[in-house]
Amino acid sequence: MAERATALWEPPDSAFTDSNLARFALATGHSPHDYDALHRWSISDRSAFWRAVWEFTGVIGEQGERAELLPAEQVPPRQGHMVGARWFPDARLNFTENLLRGDAARTAIIAADEHGVHTTLTIGDVRRRVAGAQNGLRGLGVGQGDVIAGILPNTIDALVAMLATTSLGATWAGCSPDFGETALIDRIGQLAPKAIVAVDDYVYNGTRFPIASHVAKLVDHLGGVPVVVSGAASWADTFGDLDAQLTFERFPFDNPLVIMFTSGTTGLPKCIVHSTGGVLLQHLKEHVLHGDVNPGDVHSWFTSTAWMMYGWVVSALAAEAAVVLIDGSPIPRDYVGDGPACEHLWRIADEAGITHFGTSPRYLMSLEEAGYHPGDHFALTRLRSVLSAGAPMSAEQYGWVYEHIKKDQVLASISGGTEIHGCFMLGSPLHPVYAGEISCIGLGMAVSVLDDRNAPVIGVKADLVCTEPFPSAPLTFEGEDGDARYRAAYFAERDDIWTHGDLAEITERATVIVHGRSDTTLKPSGVRIGTAEIYRVLDARDDIVDSIVFGRAENNNEDVVLCVVLPDGRQLTDELAASIRADIRTQTSPRHVPRYVFAVQAVPYTFNGKKVEGAVKAISAGKAVENAASLSNPECLAEYAGLFR
Repeated sequence: MAERATALWEPPDSAFTDSNLARFALATGHSPHDYDALHRWSISDRSAFWRAVWEFTGVIGEQGERAELLPAEQVPPRQGHMVGARWFPDARLNFTENLLRGDAARTAIIAADEHGVHTTLTIGDVRRRVAGAQNGLRGLGVGQGDVIAGILPNTIDALVAMLATTSLGATWAGCSPDFGETALIDRIGQLAPKAIVAVDDYVYNGTRFPIASHVAKLVDHLGGVPVVVSGAASWADTFGDLDAQLTFERFPFDNPLVIMFTSGTTGLPKCIVHSTGGVLLQHLKEHVLHGDVNPGDVHSWFTSTAWMMYGWVVSALAAEAAVVLIDGSPIPRDYVGDGPACEHLWRIADEAGITHFGTSPRYLMSLEEAGYHPGDHFALTRLRSVLSAGAPMSAEQYGWVYEHIKKDQVLASISGGTEIHGCFMLGSPLHPVYAGEISCIGLGMAVSVLDDRNAPVIGVKADLVCTEPFPSAPLTFEGEDGDARYRAAYFAERDDIWTHGDLAEITERATVIVHGRSDTTLKPSGVRIGTAEIYRVLDARDDIVDSIVFGRAENNNEDVVLCVVLPDGRQLTDELAASIRADIRTQTSPRHVPRYVFAVQAVPYTFNGKKVEGAVKAISAGKAVENAASLSNPECLAEYAGLFR
């Protein structure tokens, strides 16, 4: 811990009087200098805390008389303290109304692509576009309880479609257009969407990729849907009435807002249903209190529409900040600026006056590898915070950010995920920043690290858990036996305690170090993907007998490694490897494509027929295999030990 002893950044005295978090602490009778006491109150008197968040952040809607309804108070009771808790059962609100609040003349959206910033919209502009889309969806019969699926890049149209959907009390399920047809069917194919809103093609690194055939295959799988809004002409016909009137009906706090898809590690991706009020209240707490986002700020995050960070960053609109939507590649191959392609996002940041810049450790590493230092080229005078998600940041990266981007700003590594549509741990304007450590546990989140005895531990790597209810916990999983599958996913290991699946450590100063996932989920470039999605592609090929996929840590990233068993007499040629990679890219996404492809003689299995990815990952990295006795063919591990020698 000695290397982390010196803070890289200390909050100024003014933060303890002027920041939103300080003002919230004072308003609730707490000292801004005693975050521990504030946090203890936030998880022990949850009703008072979440009411205070609602009021401090100015949520639009009727709060109702009750903030939290526990299972014992319900007739009949819902199972479990954690799963059964209901929040603000008498409240009524509209998600879109909250995001589109404020002065019609304030800047709301700054849109950019691989050529830079191209459009700026006010709240009034966005309201008119959402009104047209709302009118079009209403004309299709869309209303509360319906699901609208989106296959869209990170553009103005995508945001308009989502906000129009949620304005009607319907549920949005977003996918990225770079998903192949198999990945789309695996996700949207589990739903019964009222409509699909899609593009005909998308652009990445200067190349246009058509996806109309993928959408057609999805529609065939679904057996037809009432309408597919796809392409500019269809959009104009359906959503183009800019004279329509925008209306807001208010819905219950737990009305389904979005369906988020997990990575599909052990089968089809889980369809996690999140609530309107839970998402809004959690995001406002995180933006306003922890991020110190204020009206007039400008928030960005380079993200696809499928990642939870998309929904997270656009929620900054509810804090009356502007949001930057960035489509295309973060480092365009055909960059049109005067400098190197690495400067693309920083030129946007400078031009848009970004105050909160969201990124990932992999992107920061790409800058470091290129020797590009944003602070040498742009003043970034408005930048107050750099945020990072998707993977743990190394201690060295913390120092690099302060040395080469900006010294006077809050570096906030944040960690949570799709499962909670928010953060368990994140930054704060009142906490010093230490290299390699997340500054604090979020208010209202009863986070602990438990060892094998289920005892809380400090300074030890163990399981990250949450022991008390919080509003952005999922409502359920969409589909058959959704409640049971939800409980099995997060509460099977510890009854009524959320076990997140991260290996973490709480330090003596109450910061948090995340050491990675405790399961086999792959995270190339910080994006979670599942091995099952890759296996489904490979299993369809006649020239592959068997396969196994795992992650290999390299240069603070995780590379995808694929090992294939080929038919007798077949060799792994460059052409075959290229064909395999092309299949995976086409049917899943570019992030699933393996960096390494090896031919092996056999794949290790357990006695009950499960592939053992963890054993392969361990032995290929020179580590001992702890569960070799559970394998039916442990002798095959020897060839994996030599893959990277």
